[in-house]
Amino acid sequence: MNILIIGGAGYIGAHVAREFLDAGHKVTVYDNLSSGLAQNIFDDEDFVEGDTMDFIGLIDTMRRGFDAIVHLAAFKSAGESMLRPEKYAVNNINSTVHILNAAAESGIKYIIFSSSAAVYGNPQYIPIDEKHPVNPANFYGFTKLEVERLLGWYDKLKGLRYAALRYFNAAGYDLNLRVTGLEQNPANLLPIIMETACGTRKEVLVFGCDYDTPDGSGVRDYIHVTDLARGHVAALERLIKTGTSFTLNLGGENGISVLEMIDAAKRISGRDIPYRITDRRPGDAAKLIASSEKAGELLDWKAQYSDMETLISSSWKAYLNNAEKDAKPALS
Repeated sequence: MNILIIGGAGYIGAHVAREFLDAGHKVTVYDNLSSGLAQNIFDDEDFVEGDTMDFIGLIDTMRRGFDAIVHLAAFKSAGESMLRPEKYAVNNINSTVHILNAAAESGIKYIIFSSSAAVYGNPQYIPIDEKHPVNPANFYGFTKLEVERLLGWYDKLKGLRYAALRYFNAAGYDLNLRVTGLEQNPANLLPIIMETACGTRKEVLVFGCDYDTPDGSGVRDYIHVTDLARGHVAALERLIKTGTSFTLNLGGENGISVLEMIDAAKRISGRDIPYRITDRRPGDAAKLIASSEKAGELLDWKAQYSDMETLISSSWKAYLNNAEKDAKPALS
């Protein structure tokens, strides 16, 4: 099939593109490279440099004859979304309206949407399944939930079938080091730990160490980005097979605390990783763990690489690989 991946030069997008290519699909990446990287574009895919707010550019691209869209283009910092909601409203909601309208006009039948566990807000029970109430605690989560609602209407009114995949915490890197671009200005724990291990960051801030968890630090569900990418391919296969839209979680189903992640990263990297405990962040829950049972039922999917050892070791290899490349002298 011919797949258009919007945001395919980003960290998650590049892994998703690689998985579709490995599965034998033709892939075109549409990305404005504002946070995505040119080095994440593979030789065996096409690339269009374009913006999701450019409706004409989207239409021109989609009319090339795509079977499906994967939409991963969004701002994703929960903290920033509370300070700059207008930025997130325009990029995450308005631009998605452009994508949906362009898809409907171009006759595209299927879309895979990168949603988020942030739609749930503070957990009422653990593990969190898809029946859990949705009540976002930040504006970022609100934008993801609004897009899910838009997808429901476009399904009913335009016949655009969708899979909304609610990610938990994506981490790790391609085990074969084929994705080489590192996250830029990361806000997630593991890349921050990696930057600290590499010496490009002074320390890791631990936001609160007085939670009701075994070591007092927050516990989160981490999913290896390759497992996440596998879920996208499986989701499209089900959409095509059944013609029925769905929403589901993609998580590793195992909670890892902040301090556990730091200690394991010290051991795996052999580096000192300074950290400092500071105040809790407003709205942070003590524990967030997914139930991915529905993904197993619908997609025959289960996380394979989301153990702590693989998450950290694959990340460390990617960071070391980049450090080695940066250290090599330029050829004269």
